[in-house]
Formats: sequence, structure tokens, C-alpha cells
Amino acid sequence: MKQTKTGEIMKNEIIIEYKLPQNWEKQKKFSFSKLADLVSEIHDSAYTASVKAVNRFATVRNYIIGLYIVEYEQYGNDRAKYGEKLLKKLVEKVNKRGINETLLKNSRRFYLTYPQIQDYLLGKSPMTSDKFITPAERILSNLSFSHICEILTIDEPLERYFYETECIKCCWSVQELRRQISTNLYFRSGVSKKPEVLLAQTEKNVLPALSIKDPFTFEFLGLKPETFTESDLENALISHLQDFLLELGKGFCFEARQKRMIIDDEYYYADLVFYNRILHCNVIVELKDDEFKHADLSQLNAYVSYYKENEMHDGDNPPVGILLCTRKGKKMVEYALAGLDNKLFVSTYMLSLPDTKTLENFLLRETEGHKK
Repeated sequence: MKQTKTGEIMKNEIIIEYKLPQNWEKQKKFSFSKLADLVSEIHDSAYTASVKAVNRFATVRNYIIGLYIVEYEQYGNDRAKYGEKLLKKLVEKVNKRGINETLLKNSRRFYLTYPQIQDYLLGKSPMTSDKFITPAERILSNLSFSHICEILTIDEPLERYFYETECIKCCWSVQELRRQISTNLYFRSGVSKKPEVLLAQTEKNVLPALSIKDPFTFEFLGLKPETFTESDLENALISHLQDFLLELGKGFCFEARQKRMIIDDEYYYADLVFYNRILHCNVIVELKDDEFKHADLSQLNAYVSYYKENEMHDGDNPPVGILLCTRKGKKMVEYALAGLDNKLFVSTYMLSLPDTKTLENFLLRETEGHKK
């Protein structure tokens, strides 16, 4: 990249280079089948290169949009005039296809999260030698903006670096990256004694079912994250019932496991049922091994409604439902809960905090492997 005058951001120039096959000059005569193969090969090569170039330009564009927004928010002469409605007004003013509030929010966060990209675009040397910051060129060359948006949902820098490294190494699709984040691969690797084994399974798409995240912390279960299922979690919680009750809070008394209910002549089973002697109500707990889905909340709502109609006794208050999942989006939970009469809660859980030192050593080995 050419360096321009200070403060001016240079557009990336991407040159697509094609090479003729080896010994081409000696291949003056070839069959029609060979001709078709050569045309197909150069077409596929050019298409792949052009897609990569477009993706890279789009990512750089979004980064610069984020820079412009942040600079305006800090120094714009009339910034106070727009305030919180800035992005909405900007979308209306620009009025171009593809420019929307979500893109602008993600672009702004992209710029604030990855300062090394600005240095790269300005032709400057990196300002930090931190081993756990992915180089700008590596990000721009290997991650689409859709990948980056998924990673931007993570606040912890080392965790972001982990997913950047593994996504590039394993060539994850956006959907696969989202699934790895939702099943907390970072945390499972951090508590695993052999993260290499766990990640080798991941490369083969053999995903352990358990997903873990706070505010509930189940360290007392002593479970191995490499081979963990929803059934294992339920069994372990029952085996460590006293600790689980303490984790839940005051007043919880265990009542039933896999409580059977008959609805429309079909059997349904609630994972765990408690009675809270302080609240004087049943508490139904559903365990999920994935991120929050509104369908899970609908299921729990049905169970709570069943209990309200069929299991309440004199002096009882209406039952409460708790959905324990691995990850949740604040807005989706808000929308899913809207309009429901039953009292429902959505929370996340984790087995333990990851061993940061173990992950750092592992990531250093991963990074060194890419340099060879």
C-alpha cells in the first residue's frame, strides 16, 4: 500500500494476478476437453478472486464509515442537533440502498474495536506489539464484514482474538461462527485440559452439546466440557442438588424431575420443578444447550400455564418459569416476553471461568503455526 499524506486514508488496491499453467509454451496442441477444463479453471479462479476483492472493499468501506461517524460525534459543529437520532437521520439523508441503521451501528463499533486497521490503512506501523491482536491485513483478507459483525458481539478482547484465530484457521462460514460462539467454544476450551482435542473435534463439526455462560455458575458439578450434554447437566444438577439450590437462591425446594404433563392426550416433560416456600409458588426450570430461541420460551410458557391450571393449591401464587440457556440477545428476549401473562425469566449459565493463561498459551501456538 502506498502511504499518503498524514491523516488521509488510502483505498486498498487489490491486484488479481493470474499465472499460466506450467510448461504452457510446450502445450501448443490440446483436446477440446482440455480447452473446456482451462476455461472453467480460469473462470472459477477469477470469480473467487473478484468475490474476495469485493468483500474486502466492503469491509474497508464500512470501517471508514465508522471512522467518519465517530469523528463527527466527537467534533461535528452541529452534532448536538441530532443526538441519539443521528444514525436514523443519516440514513434518511444519504438515502442509498444498503445503508441502514444496523450497518451504521456495526460500522461504528467496528472502527472503535479495531484501531489497528486505521494504522494499516494509513500505512503506519502497528502501535502495539500485543501478541493477542490480530493484524489488520489478516482480518481484511480472511474475514467478511458479516463474520466481523458476529465477533463484535463479544466484549472480551482475548475471546474475540480466539474466535478470529479459529474462524480464519477453520474457514468457518458465518453460520458456523455464530454456532461456535453460541455454544461457547471459548469457555469450553478455557476449562478443557486439552483444548487441542476439543478444537480438533470442532474442525470435524463434532460439537459438544453443552453451552455455558453466566450468571449461573455451576463449577461445583466438576463436569468435563469436552463431552457434555443437556442430559449430563440435568443428572449432575440432581446429584449436586444442595449446591444447585444454593445457586438458585433462598427458599427453593426440589419437587420433581422430568415432571410428566398430559396436554391434548400427549406427554410432555418439564426438566426440573421446584417449590419456593418464600414466594409460595412452583418454579419450572427448563435447560437448553443452545442460545435463546423464542420457541423455547413458548414451550416454557405452555408448561407454566399447565401448572397454573392443574397443579396450583390453596395459598399458592401463580407458578414461575426459568429458561436456562447459553446465550441470549436482550432485544429478542424482550420481544419474546412481551404480552405474556405468565411470569417468565431467561438466564444463562456456565460451568466455570476459562483459564486465561491456558488459552493464551494455546493461541500463541496457533499463531506461530500460521506463520510457518
